Amino acid sequence: MAREMAISVYLFVFRVLFLLFKLCPQKKKTVGVASFGDNIFYATRAIHTQSSQEIIILKDPSCRFKFDASIGTILSFSIKHPFSFLKSIYHLATATTVLVDTYYGFLAVCHFRPGTKCIQLWHAAGALKQFGLLDPTIPTRSKKANNRFQAVYDRFDYTVVGSDKMAEVFKQSFGLTDDRILKTGVPRTDFFFDHDRHEQIYEKMKNKFPIIKEKKVLLYAPTYRNNQLSRFQLELDLKKLYEAFSDEYVLFIKLHPAVSCSLTDDYKGFVYDVSRNKINELLLVTDTLISDYSSISFEFSLLEKPMIFYAYDLEKYKQESGLIQHFEETMPGPVVFTTDELIEVIQFHSFDRNQVKHFAAEWNTFSIGNSSMALARFVTNTEETTEERGKIHV
Repeated sequence: MAREMAISVYLFVFRVLFLLFKLCPQKKKTVGVASFGDNIFYATRAIHTQSSQEIIILKDPSCRFKFDASIGTILSFSIKHPFSFLKSIYHLATATTVLVDTYYGFLAVCHFRPGTKCIQLWHAAGALKQFGLLDPTIPTRSKKANNRFQAVYDRFDYTVVGSDKMAEVFKQSFGLTDDRILKTGVPRTDFFFDHDRHEQIYEKMKNKFPIIKEKKVLLYAPTYRNNQLSRFQLELDLKKLYEAFSDEYVLFIKLHPAVSCSLTDDYKGFVYDVSRNKINELLLVTDTLISDYSSISFEFSLLEKPMIFYAYDLEKYKQESGLIQHFEETMPGPVVFTTDELIEVIQFHSFDRNQVKHFAAEWNTFSIGNSSMALARFVTNTEETTEERGKIHV
């Protein structure tokens, strides 16, 4: 009850300020609201190359992405910074394009001008978990809360997708129609087609972790689970993994940004906490990915490397967070439930690369290396030149 009251007060104040700022003249500018950051970054960078319009990045307090200030103005989108917060609302009220990368409650009270496009970029190329109107918690929430959620989804003029498969997910999850689906591909996936940059990153990572010149990399990147902030526990037997693989592999562990954990020093030279490193850079040097219900598998599949899905709490996760149907049959790699099963799969190389290729093609149909530019063309209403047509833009 108290939380709902706080949300209502926040949204009331936001609405009043937004309406006041709407009295100001509209300007040709793109405003990106970033929680995850990378899709906003790739999109605004491409828009910057196609137009002289103003670009404003509003960083949510949870956003750890480091934006290049040469692209545009970067503001803190937090009530803890009142002046910056007021400027943020002003920019939202006077923009011609608003880009968002997740659910933002403030959108429920933002009735944009008729000439403003609000585009949902989202933060994943595919979906394993249920969200939006399919969220399993919907029946337990108040009618007021559910109405607010729908008001936010109604604000999306367009939602970017990388495949028809993801388009169907968004149509069900947000209640969208076909005319509100933008098939440009996912901006952040352009990274996986930028082979010149890959070489630079390989060298950078080898300098940072010289051990990967000698050994292969296992990357464990689990998704966030409810209540992990208060009682996080790493559900891997590091001792068994060390005994089985320390001669041939290193184990990189990247935890979710919302989670912190002090890893043991008992396995130096084998276990590395790489949580502060950029995920895409880690994926490039990874030989085998160990994940679970994270959307990271959709991007990693573009590299056509082996994946294992360590789903030690599968049934519990299905009930609490919701998963797609037939999870075990859908994933492009073995699904295991214990450290012993994980070790066995790695030892016997139980992988099917054709399965990974099929998965990548199914979920990344439109993400072919020019997604950022395709979106920028849409936003700026410009067309490719003859020279550019057919090339990959990264």
